Amino acid sequence: MAQDVHHSPLGKATEYVAEYAPELLFPIPRTAKWLELGIDPAALPFQGVDLWNCYELSWLTEKGKPVVAIGEFAIPAHSPCIIESKSFKLYLNSLNQTRFAGREALLEVLARDLSAAAGAPVAVRVRTLDEVAEEGVARPAGECIDELDIAIDHYGPPDAGLLRCDRQRVVSETLHSQLLKSNCPVTGQPDWGTVVIDYTGPALERAALLAYVVSLRMHGDFHEQCVERIYLDLKALLAPERLTVHARYVRRGGLDINPYRSTHPLTVDNRRLVRQ
Repeated sequence: MAQDVHHSPLGKATEYVAEYAPELLFPIPRTAKWLELGIDPAALPFQGVDLWNCYELSWLTEKGKPVVAIGEFAIPAHSPCIIESKSFKLYLNSLNQTRFAGREALLEVLARDLSAAAGAPVAVRVRTLDEVAEEGVARPAGECIDELDIAIDHYGPPDAGLLRCDRQRVVSETLHSQLLKSNCPVTGQPDWGTVVIDYTGPALERAALLAYVVSLRMHGDFHEQCVERIYLDLKALLAPERLTVHARYVRRGGLDINPYRSTHPLTVDNRRLVRQ
């Protein structure tokens, strides 16, 4: 059952549980934040997914031999709940001393438990280290705006009023910034990320966009909610023909979270970036 985030394990001392414990998962309803952002939960203005990558996934074979792998979990953006990240880590740790008949048995358990917590089907992949290593490290799509020589003195709250566009010039382009930073709303710890904006619409003023990205620097919100805020602010400004906003966040506790929000269906490249 979903609960208030302040009752979650975040910021609290927790005992390491090494055997299967699905009750550790802590769902957080999306509805309150959607309403705060002016989103009607019955008519979401985006499609998308939250992609989680786990670099500390381990379990035992039936003979007791440890296995290590990398997990990928795709939680639909329309799911009623997000899963609090520390509880996610604790749940995955509870598999460390748990025996499974094979990878398929593990996948079945992961999909069942995570789908129950999120309230919607969660797609799960478990890959070998070699499979992930062969993919290599990706570069963010599009042009980087971080080298613009501008003065900035606003670091929060997020200010959509900083955004500007040229309505006389319609473009299709992809821009990114490595300077995205926000803070955990419970612990205040920093969350670092790279934000990518792909759109067709009036041309964004890049200096204004960079100032806007930096205006989230001291803002407290979860990764998913920061991306939804950016998406909504850009959608309101541009009224674009198409728009996709995604962020690749630096991993914490062996997990990275990568929310994608878009006006249209997506094919997602889940290769990690250099900071991940």
